[in-house]
Amino acid sequence: MGVPISQAWTVASYVLKQKLSGRKRYPLVLMLEPLFRCNLACAGCGKIQYPAHILKAELTPEECFKAVEECGAPMVSIPGGEPLLHPKMPEIVAGLVARKKYVYMCTNALLLKEKLHLFKPSKYLSFSVHVDGQKEHHDFAVCREGGHDMAMEGVRAAVAAGFRVTTNTTLFDGADPNSVRAHFDELMAAGVESMMVSPGYTYEKAPDQNHFLGKARSRKLFRAILSNRKKSWQFNTHPLFSEFLMGKQNFECTPWGMPTFSIFGWQKPCYLLQDGYADTFQEMLDSTKWENYGAKSGNPQCANCMVHSGHEASAVDYNFGSLKGFWETAKKYMFPSLYPDAEAQKLLNEWKPAASHPLVQIEAAKTKHSLETVAGD
Repeated sequence: MGVPISQAWTVASYVLKQKLSGRKRYPLVLMLEPLFRCNLACAGCGKIQYPAHILKAELTPEECFKAVEECGAPMVSIPGGEPLLHPKMPEIVAGLVARKKYVYMCTNALLLKEKLHLFKPSKYLSFSVHVDGQKEHHDFAVCREGGHDMAMEGVRAAVAAGFRVTTNTTLFDGADPNSVRAHFDELMAAGVESMMVSPGYTYEKAPDQNHFLGKARSRKLFRAILSNRKKSWQFNTHPLFSEFLMGKQNFECTPWGMPTFSIFGWQKPCYLLQDGYADTFQEMLDSTKWENYGAKSGNPQCANCMVHSGHEASAVDYNFGSLKGFWETAKKYMFPSLYPDAEAQKLLNEWKPAASHPLVQIEAAKTKHSLETVAGD
């Protein structure tokens, strides 16, 4: 099983309570963004393309705690930016753990090894390390040579120190499924608890707009990757979301399932789109025109989105929405499938990586200098 039993029980109890109370829209994971500042400049990222005064801004611990309590979700994901650049991050994490929230602190792990002593291992805390594939692919994706080695060094250090460590792999057009599967083997060998994999999203602000996957290519790629899987692989995503990526399930987006709170407030409608902000979580729920979002709405910004932040909550909601959904999911956990698929194996055997130019490499020294300039302005 990809997550501890105590966490699975907490989430299941919470969702059942929402269902029994008749609540139609409820949060599952709070996406808490305390800052946008980062020590990488990935070409596919839409979160760091802000002016210096925005990149210097940070949420206080008190603002983070208020958002968590207001939202009420049992899990908190802390993306960014790079959360380890926030000087109060150890205090924020400790406060969330004290509130018994399951925290996934996302990090590119460039600073993880030197910051580990500021945190305490807990069943409520997992370092979610962003590793986008094997060495060459990861370094191209994050636009920094040597980024993969530093990330894996951070992973191994955190595992050795007794922390829960999970990984997050985002795939773009040109990804080689054979390499991704080898990447899974490397992560498991390094002691990672479980892995998450998801297609990238076409951020409007992202410098590189040419490497994002459409739905048809996503399904083909994920069918090749996730079929015929190895028993050693552990994933921390809902099994029906994995099937959604493989084209075996069809879920509409439930953007309120993973709401976002940042320095701007509560973001409408989701982590990926910025169509205004609200001062409170309830205002965000009440004032967002939800019918205008998701693939079914016809919104072109949603047409190709298959990202976990919009669709994994849909799988969880389906899980607890009917006896059929509950039994279908229960079977996945009781009798986990390796998804044998001869056609998918044929895809792997015949896969020819797309010929594409690598993303621009950004020298480590230049990235560091840019970061220090922003921090010192």
